[in-house]
Amino acid sequence: MDPLFGHRMPVLACGHIVVRGLRPSDEGAWTDLLHRNRTWLHPWEATLPGGRALPAMPFRSFVRLDRSMWRKGRALSMAIEFDGTLVGRIAITGIEWGSACNGSIGYWIDEGHAGRGIVPQAAALLVRYGFSQGLHRVEIAARPENVSSLRVAKKLGFRDEGLRRRYLYIDGDWRDHRVFALTSDERRLGDLWRCEG
Repeated sequence: MDPLFGHRMPVLACGHIVVRGLRPSDEGAWTDLLHRNRTWLHPWEATLPGGRALPAMPFRSFVRLDRSMWRKGRALSMAIEFDGTLVGRIAITGIEWGSACNGSIGYWIDEGHAGRGIVPQAAALLVRYGFSQGLHRVEIAARPENVSSLRVAKKLGFRDEGLRRRYLYIDGDWRDHRVFALTSDERRLGDLWRCEG
């Protein structure tokens, strides 16, 4: 049977950065965050082929889905807080157990908080937690022109595994992605990994 992460999503923290599950009470702040960053995020958001947006759902259903996927051990989807304010999203999705024990991490940050080292630290917290729960390998897939995401992978010590051609449908076309990976036995012990989560 596949492992389960448990009924309560953890709260992972390092200094001013907290990674936690979304709560129903976050709806107003979350809606504002998404609205404020619509233009900033558009070039990087996956869509369905043909340019259709992924289906929207009510916020409470979104929170319930996150929790359900968590309990089933299929995704670790969290909000990023900085100084008590919601500033982004981070998730390990596509989790496979069995002989693979892997998943893919994705993230985004509020434009006003970009470039402050928040995402690399949040990613270190979540990846370390995933490893502690039995994941063996985590991948990051980033578009080659997304310099910020490429920097996150490098700061975390992820290994560059090359280019996946026409990997995801984003901003009106199939886009190439560079793929980076890290396994639980090769994690570097740099500054980003030192905080207790």
